Amino acid sequence: MGVLDESDIAILKILQQDADLTNKQIAARVHLSPTPVFERIKRLRADGYIKKIAAVLDVEKLNCSFVAFCYIKLKQHTFDNAERFMSAVQKMDEVGECYNISGDYDFLMKVYVSSMKEYQKFVLRILGELDCIGGLNSSFVMGEVKNSYAIPVKNSSNI
Repeated sequence: MGVLDESDIAILKILQQDADLTNKQIAARVHLSPTPVFERIKRLRADGYIKKIAAVLDVEKLNCSFVAFCYIKLKQHTFDNAERFMSAVQKMDEVGECYNISGDYDFLMKVYVSSMKEYQKFVLRILGELDCIGGLNSSFVMGEVKNSYAIPVKNSSNI
């Protein structure tokens, strides 16, 4: 992977805000012509800076606005338990994000459901079936303060 220049950084920042823009629209914002912008985006994809382009959906319209953070503790810290849990999470549509974390718990999941009742079903019927889980703790989102999918983009030579 090469070093990002200022135009690459500008393109990545723009794409994080609106990946639906055309190359011509992006080119106007970064003061290049569309062909070099197209080539840069193609290179940024090939180099792995752009992993994928996805639509951000409205949780309210899709009736998934009850958001819970679920902290999971495994029964035992074994490779098999961790693998079993991580494999099961991949199949859970309700889980938007899952991280293996340090501290008192082993995993943190962000769960999207329609209501407290649906979250209870998720905990009892889906998580309850996993015998590798030793405990869990839940926190519920009361209001969203910031929700950004953007990550800080900097020139790697300046880091």
